[in-house]
Amino acid sequence: MRLPGRYDGVARPIVTYGTDPVLHRPCAEVTDFDESLRRLLLDMFASMYAANGVGLAANQIGVDARVFVLDCPDADSHDVVGYVVNPVLTVLEPVGDEPAEELTEEGCLSVPGPYADLPRGFRARVDGVDITGRPLAIEATGMAARCLQHEVDHLDGIVYVDRLPEEERDRLLAQAAGPAGDLPA
Repeated sequence: MRLPGRYDGVARPIVTYGTDPVLHRPCAEVTDFDESLRRLLLDMFASMYAANGVGLAANQIGVDARVFVLDCPDADSHDVVGYVVNPVLTVLEPVGDEPAEELTEEGCLSVPGPYADLPRGFRARVDGVDITGRPLAIEATGMAARCLQHEVDHLDGIVYVDRLPEEERDRLLAQAAGPAGDLPA
């Protein structure tokens, strides 16, 4: 679901791993569908694009709200651009000869720099609502499905490095640029 109108948001700083508790706890459901939600989404798109990201959850800019944005290609190289408020994730069964999951390199704006191989479902769907509260769904494959899973993880208080073995997580955090590399996990 694309936002109507121009993307005239303001890029906000990205919260890095270990610097703000909002990144490490489940986010609150959105209950107010007003201009502040629209403004938040515009700022999230601006922040994601300014950081050269493909997805961004609200808590990555310090906001405790269950919403994410994405602009990410799927397995067929079609761009999946949109947002979901109050998303619920379902990892779907493969279709035809698709793999059930993929082991692919993953990174995160909140852990700037390093990447790690992480298994994710190849096909996923999120159901949620738009900025007016109307139901919407996004189904995706490949990298876009990975992005859906990654962003919903954020909204559940999980950063991708939390899914790695402790030793690998600690190594990646030590490599991270900025504050994430300076803090213990």
